[in-house]
Amino acid sequence: MRRKRLTFIAALSLLALALLHPNAAATAALVFVILVLTVMWPAREGARRSEGDGRSSDQTWPDRGMKAVLEALQEAALIIDRDLLIRYRNPVSAVAFGNMALADPLSLRFRSPELLASIETAIANAVATTATLEERRPIERHWLVEVLPVPAPQGMQPIFFLVLFHDRTAERRVERMRSDFVANASHELRTPLASLSGFIETLQGPARDDPQARDRFLAIMREQATRMSRLIDDLLSLSRIEMRRHVAPQSHADLVAVLAKVRSQLKPLAEGLGVELGFDSCEDHVLVVGDEDELIQVFANLIENACKYGSEGGRVEITLQRAIERGQAVVDASVRDFGPGIPAEHVPRLTERFYRVDVGNSRAKRGTGLGLSIVRNILLRHRARLIVDSVVGRGSTFTARFPALAENDTESARLLETS
Repeated sequence: MRRKRLTFIAALSLLALALLHPNAAATAALVFVILVLTVMWPAREGARRSEGDGRSSDQTWPDRGMKAVLEALQEAALIIDRDLLIRYRNPVSAVAFGNMALADPLSLRFRSPELLASIETAIANAVATTATLEERRPIERHWLVEVLPVPAPQGMQPIFFLVLFHDRTAERRVERMRSDFVANASHELRTPLASLSGFIETLQGPARDDPQARDRFLAIMREQATRMSRLIDDLLSLSRIEMRRHVAPQSHADLVAVLAKVRSQLKPLAEGLGVELGFDSCEDHVLVVGDEDELIQVFANLIENACKYGSEGGRVEITLQRAIERGQAVVDASVRDFGPGIPAEHVPRLTERFYRVDVGNSRAKRGTGLGLSIVRNILLRHRARLIVDSVVGRGSTFTARFPALAENDTESARLLETS
């Protein structure tokens, strides 16, 4: 602004000189041109210099708009240059991969040959590429990585490249669980099918005219068919429960009545195994939000397991009591046996499908490996949880912990039950 003002004053002065002295008009015009060049040239040079500095800076670091876009992403993302140096990272990447210093080589943090080769291909050919990244420490994580060139001005090679990390850990875990489930279910069904097929061939051949062998083989075939039927029933039950797991029950159930009914149903099994079933309740009625049929299935599984696998202890204790957890009232329904107990390393996996501590013992006792998985899913639907406490040589306690009803809710539930 100051240069423009000085130029304007000089122009007026030279114009006045030219009007007063016509002979000096040419000289005045020449002086004006020299003055304009002298005043304006430094400004043009400064503008060019600042423009050049800005262009050079843009080639070294991403601009603010690019950074703002990365910060808005909910997935880990980095910007690197053609030398594989980290030029920018968003906050999510710091959570996923730890703090990475800017201008450090990408290879300092990521040692995956597949990932680095994919990035080098993207840089060399200016094309988008993908790669997978698997990390085992500190926890197992699986990533799908996209490498995308950031468009540059026309005629220029891309300077920056966006490295975008998509977390596929949950999907991979679900896929693995599905494949394990199919493999385990196929294995569990294949064994009795092979037995049935073998006995049928034997009955059609060598044992065709042997009544004693035929009766013995038919009894085994019936047992194997029953095992297959139990497995299929458990699979269907588990599938049905998992489909409804997100739908909370709307009715109320009396845990005292549920446990008494299950105890009555399993008393013949317990007597046959030489096990005494004891039942101790803190109250005559303990109401919780729940589906009575599903809760019967829960405690039937727990008590049956206690009788079968803890029969060495001679007794199973069923208790029902109230407790406080983190300031909230809860109801604990526990089933305790006095058998051999469960080693600590097996406890976290007990509710997995088809997981068994002792495969041979489980099959001998007609277990399908799905009972505790069914228990867990039913309890999740009831907003409850399963607590396992086991000591080798002293037995195991399985506790179903339910949220307790408030007093006014309990009274309302009783009125509804009696009406």
